[in-house]
Amino acid sequence: MNLIEQAKAAKKASVQLRTLDISIRNRMLEEFADALETNAETIIEANGNDMREAEQRGMGTAMLDRLKLDEKRIKGMADGIRDVVKLDDPLHIVLEEKTIASGIRLKKVTVPMGVIGIIFESRPNVTADCIALCFKAGSACVLKGGKESYASCRAITDIFKAIAEENGISPDCVMLGERPSHEETAAFMSCREYVDLLIPRGGKNLIRSVVDNAKVPVIETGAGVCHTFIDAAADMAKALPIVINAKCSRPSVCNAMETLLVHEKIKDEDLITILNTLHEKGVKIVGDEAVCRLDSSAAAADEASWSTEYNDMILNVRVVKDVQEAIAHIETYGTHHSDCIVTEDENNASLFLDQVDSACVYHNASTRFTDGFEFGLGAEIGISTQKLHARGPMGLRELTSYAYRLTGNGEIR
Repeated sequence: MNLIEQAKAAKKASVQLRTLDISIRNRMLEEFADALETNAETIIEANGNDMREAEQRGMGTAMLDRLKLDEKRIKGMADGIRDVVKLDDPLHIVLEEKTIASGIRLKKVTVPMGVIGIIFESRPNVTADCIALCFKAGSACVLKGGKESYASCRAITDIFKAIAEENGISPDCVMLGERPSHEETAAFMSCREYVDLLIPRGGKNLIRSVVDNAKVPVIETGAGVCHTFIDAAADMAKALPIVINAKCSRPSVCNAMETLLVHEKIKDEDLITILNTLHEKGVKIVGDEAVCRLDSSAAAADEASWSTEYNDMILNVRVVKDVQEAIAHIETYGTHHSDCIVTEDENNASLFLDQVDSACVYHNASTRFTDGFEFGLGAEIGISTQKLHARGPMGLRELTSYAYRLTGNGEIR
């Protein structure tokens, strides 16, 4: 099937999901989690094929890390699904209830979205997260992963399809694109007849392409040019671990820091300590003039550097005169994802928290906490950087819509 045919089949299957009891949804997800672990060897074998092809194409180390699956990561996927099972049912929640002037009783309740299309790049664990969240939220999903992760995604998808069939649910409730062409993907993004919502997950170019070309409603996610600003009043004992964690703990993910901003009053020896520690961790520094004077190995930054999402062990570093210049830099080059100020000055902290227009703004904590698990949402479908409908880590509730249910007694208008 091409993507349009898959979307049509998913739309038909979504009708069955709308009324599927929460006990059945949860039980099937528990079975899915168990089956991922039971079939770990099969998944790892498929992933090995993807890894070999990616290495032959010259994929970088950080992106290979995103692609790789092992027993530990598969267990993490399974545990994430079990966390979703523990969450409350996002459907049938009464958001508002009242009697309107006509005497009709009105209820505003959460309902499934319908069919959710997700376009993503190399991380195959996204497949399991998307299946679990969409299914628990009562929606079918059509997944279009990157060609580099196709075999891994197929192995994961086939496991859930088998569970659906065993439980009398149409396996078409989960679809995986079969290496679609650009033309097929473009048609899918315009398929308002069968697709209710489109979510891109990946780098800036992927997200921009979807936002610019889709006719289906889109939630913009993921691109993370994240910043940490070390203020003059920073406690350097806090600043150094925050910087190292934000950049080095997993540089390939969207909540990793890409630019470090440092107040000009920070002592040279303190900044040198930070730069040296980053070098010891294997980070390449791209700096402004002030940074290059302190670090002879730093590459000189240009205008494009500040807006680059490296997803690698590369970090921009710039010296700024004050908190306002830091905020201005973030406004100019950031992606409204996650940004942090390290300071003991409560006024500067408040100013930063109020004026930085990002989904997640931190005071004295690493940007790496921008994550559905860390926020208590269970697995996430992505990090929304827009303002309508959903913002920040998107969990179950953000995958629902709402409807008005009205009960009358013969009223006419």
